[in-house]
Amino acid sequence: MFGQQAPSEDRHSSDTESNHSLKAGEAADVALEPPTLDDGRQLWALARISDLDVNSPYAYVLWCRDFAATSLVARDSTGTIRGFVTGYVRPDAPDTYFLWQVAVDPAFRGRRLARRMLDRISSCITERGIRYLEATVTPGNTASRALFASFARARSAALSWTPLFDRGHFPAELPEQHEPEDLVRIGPLR
Repeated sequence: MFGQQAPSEDRHSSDTESNHSLKAGEAADVALEPPTLDDGRQLWALARISDLDVNSPYAYVLWCRDFAATSLVARDSTGTIRGFVTGYVRPDAPDTYFLWQVAVDPAFRGRRLARRMLDRISSCITERGIRYLEATVTPGNTASRALFASFARARSAALSWTPLFDRGHFPAELPEQHEPEDLVRIGPLR
């Protein structure tokens, strides 16, 4: 499965090769690696300070247990998680990876960390024969829209946006009305 390392590897050296090709201003001081069970609380804390829909702490711990092979974290030299990507292979579409969340620590924004994590996930999923990447994005999330558009262009892959969930799919009791979610589909990936 992708994202897993040989037990003898130093978990902080997993991104060494990629660091040699970084552009100025990129986050070279993090290692991209699969999350561990102990990372769940850091994912939850990072989600809270990001612009994400925050899941329960339990959900992040469970994610680190059940979907570690299809997710990754960006860990600095102190062990602090500065970014993460969570996702899974869709059970009803085994050629499609659904990216659940992308988060970057505010102190690490502007360093292309989200793009590096997306590039790493893409490399891993295409090695497994997965040809499409999907995610949902609210209409107002211009940063994510730009990230996915740039990612698709760099791979010469088709990109499509279709409405998926409207406001009526979400509980009206939420303190703030949830925005609709559009499905972005990118592929085929090479």
